[in-house]
Amino acid sequence: MALDRRRLLAGAACWPALPRAAGAASTTLYRRGNDADPETLDPHKSSTVAEAHLLRDLYEGLLTYDNLGRIVPGAAERWAVSEDRLTYTFRLRADGRWSNGDPVVAEDFVFALRRILSPATGAKYAEVLYPLLEAPAVNRGEKPVEALGVAAPDPATVVVRLGEPVPYLLELLTHQTTLPVHRPSLARYGDAFTRPGNLVSNGPYALRDMVPNDRITLVANPHHRDAGALAIREVAFIPTPDLGAAVRRYAAGEIDSLSDLPGDQMASLKRRFGDAVKLGPALGVLSIAVNTRKKPFDDPRVRRALALVIDREFLAEAVWGETMAPAYSLCPPGLDHYRTPPELPGRETLPIDREEEARRLLAEAGFGERNPLDLEYRFNVTDNNRNTAVALADFWRGLGIRTRFTATDAKTHFAYLRDGGDFDLARISWYADYSDPQNFLFLLRTGNDGLNPGRWSNADYDRLLAEGAAERDVGRRADLLFAAERIALAELPWIPLLHYRSKALIPARLHGFHQNLRNAAPTRYLSLTP
Repeated sequence: MALDRRRLLAGAACWPALPRAAGAASTTLYRRGNDADPETLDPHKSSTVAEAHLLRDLYEGLLTYDNLGRIVPGAAERWAVSEDRLTYTFRLRADGRWSNGDPVVAEDFVFALRRILSPATGAKYAEVLYPLLEAPAVNRGEKPVEALGVAAPDPATVVVRLGEPVPYLLELLTHQTTLPVHRPSLARYGDAFTRPGNLVSNGPYALRDMVPNDRITLVANPHHRDAGALAIREVAFIPTPDLGAAVRRYAAGEIDSLSDLPGDQMASLKRRFGDAVKLGPALGVLSIAVNTRKKPFDDPRVRRALALVIDREFLAEAVWGETMAPAYSLCPPGLDHYRTPPELPGRETLPIDREEEARRLLAEAGFGERNPLDLEYRFNVTDNNRNTAVALADFWRGLGIRTRFTATDAKTHFAYLRDGGDFDLARISWYADYSDPQNFLFLLRTGNDGLNPGRWSNADYDRLLAEGAAERDVGRRADLLFAAERIALAELPWIPLLHYRSKALIPARLHGFHQNLRNAAPTRYLSLTP
């Protein structure tokens, strides 16, 4: 194997240092507001941002993010890339340890990648790892897990091989789906290996306790190499689905920071909390997933009519404050390896001017005053999501559409969609795992049922994604993915509403927090003064 030494990177003094260990002038407990309770702490079955924040503290992948959103060495201290960009070789740190003191070895990563791609695991996120050699065949049960392009030639070396070169592999290896799990604990406890007392992790923190709807508490992992440098020795992740109540708890000193804010209160929040209100860029989209398995939502004319009358500017300004931007595309602007995304028609016109076209499409589909369309809109409960649902119903009411709501907590909502539950329309959102259009467009690929709840399928779309995956010219690849996104915008299995901006309440006494496109703020880089 020929290695390109120019691509050999090592974790050394070029990476930011951790904060100094806590002393008399700092507090060691950090009460961290988190979007929701996790559905799981099993990295290979996780899928939400709230879970990502927790798993980033509990575990450490081959690579990880720092508090500026930069890729830095994790369990691997250095790595090299072959000249053809198909083979990545990682050298593990000699001092890597699990929270029970066991050494972290290369076979832990081989096992983890095989586990998430095994059909027996039922991982909803498995397709994100399809760039790995033979990953699709392994995940479909066509080949054994041993065929996967990952190997451990010795206890300190992990070799990852790809089917085709992709420009985002290093970033992908920071993702929660690639995290290792402690094999003896999984063998002993089965699915219960994630419970307090059973969970063994290799990150800077270890799980102490879990109280549903209240908090999940992590403590410093004494066996981690940076254990002595952690300023925050204990972090309590507190679910905050009711954003108004979360702000009141922050003001009362019960929570130290918030990772989300009620958009309709942004002006008053800025007046009240000043510079503690943080707004920044993000790579995410809020959409409506449409159940294309079900009449009449299998008709593109119905989906287009619904999309035409949505006032995205109103949603962004009146409902979400400054925390969102109108979305006329699935892919947000600013992605690497892409061009300006294609857009839905309508940015230059008012929704009322698009009503005539929407009425015509509904009439062609068989709906009108004598036969109004009835639909159910499902969403997970937060103030912003509730207000969005009410606004959508109002937009559609002008077309004679009658909307009813089903609202649940986030854990129930996303599990219902991933497990194939019946629905008409549902709120769905996506934050990028890596800055590349493929990470948005793969969601709608045929067979990606866990992340494509409406089960939309289009052969031309799938073909363009496959051609993009095989294309080594970055410009040509961008053209192929652009054409695929145009198909998605014409068919609208997801109706894009808004592109995210990050929004948080971060007091001046929380040091080390930096907004970044990756939405990464590992607790290990933070410190908190009284």
